[in-house]
Amino acid sequence: MSSRHKPVDATVRHLIALAASASILVATQPAGAQDATDEALDEVVVLGYGETRQVQSVGAAQIDQLPAGISALKAIEKLPGVNFQSADPFGAYEWSTRITIRGFNQNRLGFTLDDVPLGDMTYGNHNGLHISRAIPTELVGRAVLSQGTGGLGTASSSNLGGAVQFFSTDLADTFDARIQQTFGSDSTRRTFGQLQSGELAAGTRLSLAVVDGRTQKWKGDGPQKQREYNFKVVQPVGEASLTAFYNYSDRAEPDYQDLSKDIVARRGTNWDNYYADWSAAVAAANACNASGQNDAIACDDAYWNASGLRKDHLGYIAAEVPFSTAVTWKANVYHHGDKGQGCGPRPCVPTPGGAPLSVRTTEYDLKRTGVVTSLNWNLGDHELNGGIWYEDNDFTQARRFYAEPNIAAPTRDFMKFQRNPLQTQWEYDFKTTTRVLHLQDTWSIGDAVRVNVGARSVWSKNEAETVTGALKTGTLKSDKPFLPQVSVNWSFNGRNEMFASASRNVRTFASSGTSGPFSTSAVGFAAIRDVASPRRP
Repeated sequence: MSSRHKPVDATVRHLIALAASASILVATQPAGAQDATDEALDEVVVLGYGETRQVQSVGAAQIDQLPAGISALKAIEKLPGVNFQSADPFGAYEWSTRITIRGFNQNRLGFTLDDVPLGDMTYGNHNGLHISRAIPTELVGRAVLSQGTGGLGTASSSNLGGAVQFFSTDLADTFDARIQQTFGSDSTRRTFGQLQSGELAAGTRLSLAVVDGRTQKWKGDGPQKQREYNFKVVQPVGEASLTAFYNYSDRAEPDYQDLSKDIVARRGTNWDNYYADWSAAVAAANACNASGQNDAIACDDAYWNASGLRKDHLGYIAAEVPFSTAVTWKANVYHHGDKGQGCGPRPCVPTPGGAPLSVRTTEYDLKRTGVVTSLNWNLGDHELNGGIWYEDNDFTQARRFYAEPNIAAPTRDFMKFQRNPLQTQWEYDFKTTTRVLHLQDTWSIGDAVRVNVGARSVWSKNEAETVTGALKTGTLKSDKPFLPQVSVNWSFNGRNEMFASASRNVRTFASSGTSGPFSTSAVGFAAIRDVASPRRP
């Protein structure tokens, strides 16, 4: 899969320059709270002082300074070793977004939201979802970056090069209502609304938020749309706390055409897909088919149209129970469901009796359920922490073609899910079971030295069943029972620290027909099925 890299900064500045934003706030808030907020804006990056590995965080004050709708990943771009690129001004166009940390690309990183695993957030969507579909940016309260292999307790099976942990905002103690609306270039319109109950009689706090956004592509034609509904409730039970969270996202975005150096030389930098010029798309498809699909210029310089469609439900119920001042138990039970299609016409499969092209899709149906739990025990100089992450992932992926029966005019809407396929090229059912255990001890030697010693155990089973297409039925396993980590922090005065760490980790196999070992041919899979090994740093 090729990428569409365009630095987002210049486009964001253009959006900011033309955008008009209005905000209505209704809250009972003491004057001192506003002063505290103003002071916090001066704080840009919080370093993880006292941490035994490289940890940095960005808080709500910095995230709030981003333009409305900007990806939360944009907030951590300023951190050392982080590079973030996207082809759209919001940094949320998933086909193009790329984040690397110290040279590790996205599928070698781990991502979580409130401890819920988001997978590697790649476009293929086989084990999670992008942060832009998990929660509105306005509700992200903090982002924490752990470089290296990340923390032992991070619920990820891909964090070879680091982990990014997002946390939703705490709910207000007082009633609060806000509406924010943004207008900008390219017909940008975005509305965010949130209602918070404040603390009710039983201590309950509620939040309900809605996002509705729409913008035109900055080149080419087509609207990009997203709607989100978010609900969160926090209920104290004695000294314990229960939290319920739910987010629904409906996202539809037309694609920009991939540009190579040769295409730019032929067509220029503003080149895009043919939409809405149907006659140009038909002419290119006829030329492609006349060449036997060997004319790369006619076949692949542009397509009729392309889009990415995603509908996601993400929810969790979390508990935090302090058994004493020294012992605290945390648990999070979550579920994620996703349906998606990546649509793009291909002249290589003409519609019989119709147009010289058809609509190709890669289709996703994902259901993940899991639990993340940990126990923390403070023994004075020693702080013990252990936990388990368990997940069942059922994922169906298919490649299909849909007819365009009318050569005179297109009949299919790329902003809607396609139905009634002409052909299914391949379809696979994947079942992935993941189990990760960790145990660590943080030892404080006086006030100056902290030592962390621990290990994690990673076990994963990837089962594939061929529904149709090349035979890839089989099972792959990752079993690494002992992956140690050791790190030390030395604070040699009140202002400076030194730390060092060494660790081992593993990235388990991807259950996907478009990436990882299951994306090879039937012959290739048969050759590697019994010898494939999960990747280490």
